[in-house]
Amino acid sequence: MTTLPQLQAMKQAGRKSVCFVAWDYQMARIADRVGADIVSVGDTVGTNLFGHPNPLEIGLDEMLFIARGVRRGVKDALLSCDFPYGPLQAGDALPAAIRLVKEAAVDLVKLDGAADFPEEVERLTRAGIPVFAQFGITPQTSLKYGIDYAAAHTVQVPDEMTEELVAEARRLEAAGAAVLNFTNSGPVVGAAVVDAVSIPVLGGFGGGPWLDGRIRMITAALGYDAKGIDDEPDTYANVARIAFDALSACADDIRSARQVRGGIPVPDHASATERENDHGLR
Repeated sequence: MTTLPQLQAMKQAGRKSVCFVAWDYQMARIADRVGADIVSVGDTVGTNLFGHPNPLEIGLDEMLFIARGVRRGVKDALLSCDFPYGPLQAGDALPAAIRLVKEAAVDLVKLDGAADFPEEVERLTRAGIPVFAQFGITPQTSLKYGIDYAAAHTVQVPDEMTEELVAEARRLEAAGAAVLNFTNSGPVVGAAVVDAVSIPVLGGFGGGPWLDGRIRMITAALGYDAKGIDDEPDTYANVARIAFDALSACADDIRSARQVRGGIPVPDHASATERENDHGLR
């Protein structure tokens, strides 16, 4: 099983940490078997699973519901869960974190915009709850930089922000953060932050080889986006197209009243025994 000291040792040895964002039991199982170091329940579940225009609309109860399912699929990786927008900003971080630990058995809590609330990071750390601190141009802080959430993943932190963001990273480490998520880092600022702190720094949007590891949404890696039905995505697979073709074939079989067995049509002339077996009868 992955531990926080192991992540620390990986940073010192120059080995990259792998973090996959999952929102369901099955994908969590796959990510865990792949050997991910961290499986993270991202608040991007709001946009990708529930169809909200941005992740700010997701609530704590919804995050808990998703995290409990993911927890059942994760055996060896560390499980992290994002705070939804609200508890950190309202000063209710500790009660929310305790719920995530007690009700979903998470190993870390991930705080977006944590650099503005180092006292909350300290408070959680004193309570024995490890913090995965997110900073940079993030979904919850993009408006502060005058950037719309939908365009946030296309923006790179300007090099002139290096000193400011190094200071933020050091402040988070001093507050007790166990791991940092530097979003949209860029090679200059990202490399400077990695050198400035002793804790692992993983990248989300815009992460690159200059960081200690990478966070990647499973749906993004798989090309599991309806846009991929018409456009070939720049991903490791095009699951959207595969799913579309398979479901189209299944729908055609249903409309033509042919028997379907695990995705393989049973010919109309199949024997009665075959048809009974298709329905799970013996």
